Amino acid sequence: MRVAMYYNNRDVRLEELPVPSIGAGELLVRIRASGICGTDVMEWYRVKKAPLVLGHEIAGEVVEAGDGVSRFRAGDRVFVSHHVPCMECRYCLSGHHSVCDTLRQTHFDPGGFAEYIRVPKINVELGTSLLPAEMSFEEGSFIEPVGCVVRAQRFARLRSGQSVLVIGSGISGLLHIQLARAQGAARVIATDINPYRLNAADELGADAVIHGSEDVPNRLKTLNDGRLADLVIVCAGAQPAIQQALRSVERGGTLLFFAPTAAGVEVPIPLYDFWRDEITIATSYAASPQDIVEAIEWIRSRRIHVREMITHRLTLAEAGMGFQLVASAQDSIKVILDPGR
Repeated sequence: MRVAMYYNNRDVRLEELPVPSIGAGELLVRIRASGICGTDVMEWYRVKKAPLVLGHEIAGEVVEAGDGVSRFRAGDRVFVSHHVPCMECRYCLSGHHSVCDTLRQTHFDPGGFAEYIRVPKINVELGTSLLPAEMSFEEGSFIEPVGCVVRAQRFARLRSGQSVLVIGSGISGLLHIQLARAQGAARVIATDINPYRLNAADELGADAVIHGSEDVPNRLKTLNDGRLADLVIVCAGAQPAIQQALRSVERGGTLLFFAPTAAGVEVPIPLYDFWRDEITIATSYAASPQDIVEAIEWIRSRRIHVREMITHRLTLAEAGMGFQLVASAQDSIKVILDPGR
């Protein structure tokens, strides 16, 4: 089968690997849509594990079901989570599924930028869902990123009537804008340094947009009745964006770090100001099975619009171009690979 083998952000090669063999309790799934995630192009993290086949935002069709699989059969249209928690450890039972040791060790074989994947038994049992009849494969590839956004806003305790500032209007920021709006945010304001993405934020529901070169906190006040934001969601790991976020949280508000910095980067926090103003800092990574269930419904009901976010549809042979589009963060929003083309 054909795969897109990752060596670095500028070197993604079309190569051949054997079609995976499956065992009892497993599935063989043909990939029909696979999104390139911003984390796929985090070269500082990915390159040390190269070469490898990346891709975790997938939807596909069951080709073969192993012995003992009763919930799925050949022909079923499915979404598969690449990481799944055990649901039994102290972390899972306390609601912190994404720090579960099992979640951090599970994945499918090889990765979503391939014609076929083997879905291990635990992923079949805890991470595979049928796609609703009205949901396309392309829409299904958004389930994982939407699930991550669902979890993040739950951790941030977003409430109806709050004002929300989204720092960074890439794919994650645009999903946060839509979900915050759908959950009753009174005002959603977005920033970016890219006019193309600011325009996308405006079209997908932001009440106002701010160019990142502006004095974001002061501009925010003029757009939000003289106040800063009740919830600031950081979807960019650059230091200037983080510094803007630190200065944009209203008293009693929450600062949610959704995007990471590079490993080892330290961010100074104005602790006295945060202490005095009762500002909460939250972080969120990945999605739990329940978050995935909710994500499917948000997409199925069209309360979150994902099809409109697709700017490029490419083949596996064009994966290198896709990585460049995502890494450059220019005139693209969502890049989808179709390994069947």
